[in-house]
Amino acid sequence: EKKQYELCLEILRRFHKAGILNYLTLVGSWCSSFYKDYFHSNKGFTTLRTRDIDFLINAPNKIKEKVDIPLLLKDLGFVVSFQGDKGYIRLDHPDLMLEFLVPEKGRGSDKPHPLPMLGLNATPLRFLDFLAQNKIEVEIENFSITLPHPIYYALHKLIIGHRRQKKDKAIKDRQSGIDILNALIQKGETDAIKKVFDSMPSKWQSKIKISLEKAQEARLLELLL
Repeated sequence: EKKQYELCLEILRRFHKAGILNYLTLVGSWCSSFYKDYFHSNKGFTTLRTRDIDFLINAPNKIKEKVDIPLLLKDLGFVVSFQGDKGYIRLDHPDLMLEFLVPEKGRGSDKPHPLPMLGLNATPLRFLDFLAQNKIEVEIENFSITLPHPIYYALHKLIIGHRRQKKDKAIKDRQSGIDILNALIQKGETDAIKKVFDSMPSKWQSKIKISLEKAQEARLLELLL
């Protein structure tokens, strides 16, 4: 895990130096490793870090710097991998896999979103707009990274946990969301959690409730209802 973490830091350093880190929001399970400053804790939340590191690009059209990301990371051992018959680009390394995501618009598309300024493409996914609604910045070394606010991260994990086809991934997503919600409650943010939950579409609320029911989290269900 230390090897993975050091490699992740080196990727972030290079993105910062190249001037593109400000366009990226770190999403997915790796966020929990960087929330410890927000919670004033020395431990990362849930040791469920995967090989996948996901970056959300909320406004791809605003990218002004031209940076060939595959070339930027090539000497670290990352190679371009094309996924599926649509040609989604992923950067593969024995320890990590990098994917870039954009919010799905309208009815959605099964085609990758081209990112010519970055030398790759991105996968459109649902519910990413929600993650981008409220973000925080966390200082690392001499730069900052952008993460979804933990409330939004946790509720998003419970939504996608409900939608997962693979049972083991669904359980991991649910547990990650639950751990962060419990940390937020300990921090005194119960009212803020309820406020965000109440602002969500009823279909999303239903998905969250089902996830919590499956995890037998009666206390969290009571808090939200």
